Amino acid sequence: MSPLKLRAVALVILICVAPASAEEVVPSYVLQNGETVTELDVFKECDVCPEMIVMPMGSFMMGAIEGESRNPFDFYGEGATGRIRGPDEINIIPHEHPRHRVEIDMPYAIGRNEVTVAEWDACVADGGCSHSPAHEVLVFRQGYVPLGPTYPVVNVSFLDALEYATWLNAKVGAEVYRLPTEAEWEYAGRAGTMTRFAQGDDLTADQANFSRRGTENGRRQEMPELVNRGMPVSVEDLDASNTWGVRHMSGNVAEATLSCSTATHLGLPTSSAYLEHATTYAPCRRVGKGGRYGSGMDSLRLASRYQSAEDYRRDFYGFRLVRVLETVGSAS
Repeated sequence: MSPLKLRAVALVILICVAPASAEEVVPSYVLQNGETVTELDVFKECDVCPEMIVMPMGSFMMGAIEGESRNPFDFYGEGATGRIRGPDEINIIPHEHPRHRVEIDMPYAIGRNEVTVAEWDACVADGGCSHSPAHEVLVFRQGYVPLGPTYPVVNVSFLDALEYATWLNAKVGAEVYRLPTEAEWEYAGRAGTMTRFAQGDDLTADQANFSRRGTENGRRQEMPELVNRGMPVSVEDLDASNTWGVRHMSGNVAEATLSCSTATHLGLPTSSAYLEHATTYAPCRRVGKGGRYGSGMDSLRLASRYQSAEDYRRDFYGFRLVRVLETVGSAS
C-alpha cells in the first residue's frame, strides 16, 4: 500500500535504489528534506496541495485501436461536420489516429483525483485564483444542485487552471505543477492496459459516472445496471481507480490538458516531444480528455479526444494536474 507522505517542497533529485534484480532498476525521487518517493507512491506536498501519484517510467500505445469506437458519428474529425461515417470508415475516427508508441522520458506524478471544490476555494481565498465559479450544476427536474468540497471543481477553464498551477508553484517554491499533456494524461489513464478503458472494454455505473445516452441507448436490456446520475459525484465515490490508483479518468468531469488540438495525432515518439509541442504552439484550442457525467460510454474511452477554447467554462469541465519530477542537475 502506497504511503501518504506530507512534505515541504524542494528540488526533486533522481537517484537509483538497489534493484530487486540485475535487470530492474526502480528510480526514487528525493526531496531536499531527505524523504523519498518511488513509483506509485502517493504524496501531498503542502496542506492545500492535491494528492499526487508517482507514475512508473515506461512506454505505451497512444490512440485508438481500429474499430474500438461504437459511435457512428464523427463530431471531432477533420472538418468536424457531425456526419455519419460511411461503411468504409466505420469506427475509424481520424483525430484518434494514428496509433503510435510513446516513450515516457520525463518522470512525473499525476493528481490522484480531479482538482476539488475545496482545493480550488483555497486558491481563491489566498488570492491565487481570480475566478470564483458557482459550485453547482443544473440537474434535470431538480434545478441547480450545489457541489460539496470533495466534488470536482467545474465551471473553470484552461486559463483558470493555469492560475491554479501558478499558485501551487508559489506555495511549494518551484515550477513543478502544470496541466498534463494528452500523452501524460493517456499514459496515466491506461495504467498499462490496452483496452478501451482501464477497467476493460465496458464500464459499469459502479466504475464510472456517465450517461446511458448515445451508444448505450440501444443496450438497456443488455446493460440494465447503467445509471443516469445527471451530475458529478465526489472524487471519493465509486470504484473508479485504475490499477495505478488514479481515479475517475473515465467520466465524472471532462478534463483540460496542455496539448493543442490537431486533426490527427502527431505521432510524436516521446512525452517530452508532446510537451515541447504543447508549449511551442500556443495559444490554441486545447485537447480535453476523459468524457463526463453527461457523455455516453464511447466518449469515455481513453483514446477519445475533443477540443475547447482556452476560456471555455462549463458545469462538466474541470482538470487535474501533474507534478514534474526533476533529475539531478535539472533546473526547476
